[in-house]
Amino acid sequence: MIKNRTIQVKEGGVRLDAALLHVFPSTTRAFVKDAIASGNVLIGAGTPSSPQRKAAKGLKLRGGETLVVRELLEAEDNLALPEPAPLSVLFEDEALLAFDKPAGMPVQPLSCRETGTLMNRVVARYPECRPLGDVPLMAGALHRIDADTSGLVLVARTADAFEHLRAQFAAQSVKKTYLALVEGAVAVGGTLENDLIHDPTLPFCRMIDAHHNRLTHAQQANLRSLHAVTTFKPIGHTTVENEERTLLEVVIYTGVTHQIRAQLALAGMHIVNDRLYGAFAVEGQTGHCLHALSAAFRHPVSNDPMEIRTSLPAWARI
Repeated sequence: MIKNRTIQVKEGGVRLDAALLHVFPSTTRAFVKDAIASGNVLIGAGTPSSPQRKAAKGLKLRGGETLVVRELLEAEDNLALPEPAPLSVLFEDEALLAFDKPAGMPVQPLSCRETGTLMNRVVARYPECRPLGDVPLMAGALHRIDADTSGLVLVARTADAFEHLRAQFAAQSVKKTYLALVEGAVAVGGTLENDLIHDPTLPFCRMIDAHHNRLTHAQQANLRSLHAVTTFKPIGHTTVENEERTLLEVVIYTGVTHQIRAQLALAGMHIVNDRLYGAFAVEGQTGHCLHALSAAFRHPVSNDPMEIRTSLPAWARI
């Protein structure tokens, strides 16, 4: 972390954020933006008597100014912050960890200052996970599930284990099984196959079909579609206040964002309380009824086949 550094600006015509990135190449554009927005970059006219003020976003320097950087994070600081808290550990050995994440908890923080996620808890108990992986704040987690989705999350404990398991995910050889409680009566199973894209008209993440939507050609021009395949079968039925519901066992090998939620909704099977994808709101219920039940793969050290399972959530016991 960069603290209490003073810079004399020699040349003008440069934006403040670009100047800071040039002087401190160990930081990132996002951290520079945050430091300016939070008032941790001060600017003065360059004379002892000139008062310092908070630098404005988008400021273009004239030359001759004095900058004071009170606090600026570096790329190496972009790691999950340890937060000691309870964990539901399903499996643990020298290479691999598996956890049962509760609904309502994000897998990873979006910022190195954020807490309250699964990975904050993991790195507090298993600090060796903190620097692992290709996404710093994932801390060795091999996949994500949505915050409101409960269930299995796999985490590597070593760099070799991460690479071995990541290769299995990339090869789509990891069988991931979910439980989904959907609105209505579903009589038979099937396979869903879609090309999904992010809806660019929304300020939040929502996936839509790449070939059947109301976007213009211009809106779709720079969007990358992701192929998703989901199989499902009904394994139970129930009725709640005269409304039929079906418990589905869902299997995926691909890992597209919101894959199961989006594909089931596109097929007319809305996950209970998944209002983002068109389900009715359920009074008094937090989150939607989707649970990562199990994963089948090969152990990263022995290469033996293994399967890790979680227990059933309350809504799936029908």
